[in-house]
Amino acid sequence: MSALPQSWVASANTGVTDFPLQNLPYGVFSTQAQPVPRVGVAIGDQVLDLAALEAAGVLKAGETPVFAQASINAFVALGSTAWRVTRARLTSLLATDGDASLRENAALKAQALVPLAQATLHLPVDVPGYTDFYSSKEHATNVGSMFRDPANALLPNWLEIPIGYNGRASSVVVSGTPLHRPNGQIKLPDQARPIFDGCRKLDFELETGFIVGRNTALGESLSVEDAEAAIFGMVVLNDWSARDLQQWEYVPLGPFNAKTFGTSISPWVVTMEALEPFRVAGPEQSPEPLPYLQQQGKHAFDIELEVLLQAEGDAEPTSICRTNFRHMYWSMAQQFAHHTVSGCNVRVGDLMGSGTISGPTPDSFGSLLELTWNGKNPITLASGAKRTFIEDGDTVVMAGWCQGDGYRVGFGEVSGKILPAKAR
Repeated sequence: MSALPQSWVASANTGVTDFPLQNLPYGVFSTQAQPVPRVGVAIGDQVLDLAALEAAGVLKAGETPVFAQASINAFVALGSTAWRVTRARLTSLLATDGDASLRENAALKAQALVPLAQATLHLPVDVPGYTDFYSSKEHATNVGSMFRDPANALLPNWLEIPIGYNGRASSVVVSGTPLHRPNGQIKLPDQARPIFDGCRKLDFELETGFIVGRNTALGESLSVEDAEAAIFGMVVLNDWSARDLQQWEYVPLGPFNAKTFGTSISPWVVTMEALEPFRVAGPEQSPEPLPYLQQQGKHAFDIELEVLLQAEGDAEPTSICRTNFRHMYWSMAQQFAHHTVSGCNVRVGDLMGSGTISGPTPDSFGSLLELTWNGKNPITLASGAKRTFIEDGDTVVMAGWCQGDGYRVGFGEVSGKILPAKAR
């Protein structure tokens, strides 16, 4: 077996960093010294300033500069050939045995390498549209068992189409952004009419999301093969959920205010090229999907996922869930293809959430709704505090990574703290 390629950025070679040479995820950052946001990639404990490399003539992705911008959209819009060529160039610039244009240029290194600890990370993508799917069979079965009939937990359409809804792009925020508990209508079981109050059953949803890498025209649809090729990369995503608001509002048209108040994503977009070594077979699909959704080969990805919950005042967070993206019943390509089959057009930067990712065991359930079975079975944190749903001051942290042989390709973290509901 050949030796693992190494970087001259020593912190990228530890074997435990999320950001080795094999990853190179894209994000947007600024610093106190240079407060204008620009595009970078994470390498070890550093951010490589791509705008600086572009200005120095060491890196060129397109005919015009694309990295001195507050989102990665312009770069993503260049297409898959530019993605591959740029990734190969960055790999060469950062490898110990690669191109020396950066490694041996002390002035450029000092300008272009920024410690992550000194960087402010921003929302990496300008999100024109956001869609959230419902594609974990285990999650859908749990919810159907809880609120309907355990013997008929899945509705008839669930095994035929990737179920989804159009969410609110304007409230997608980057990791670290605090969110207020939402206000809304709640229907209490012992009252005839709803009340207006702050959400009492605030929850997280452990998800991933993928970033659309091309525009389509109105009326155009993508095959599953073309859809997969049009995915730029992935993020870890927390689709915060107000369960009591949703229970009252979702009939007949589905989620609304229970979901619009905030969706948090990780600051780094991991490219599909970096994830390629972790491609695996997904669950068997029965009945066989209709022809436009059929796939051959491996279309799932072995991505480990974890959720930690930290109450205000606790010294450390408590791990409350471990699961894996490979459990997802409907693949990203199937979700994407189905999204376009009606002729719905998509745009570069569109975000599509996986839906809550739950595994087959109770400790792999991707929401407090499932972990506590709608509040019946409280979980106990390391400090002794108990939780059925999220309380004010709680911080939820999610992480995702693919484990390679001697390295890991990680997403970093997506975290968010819940603040009290605003007075009305």
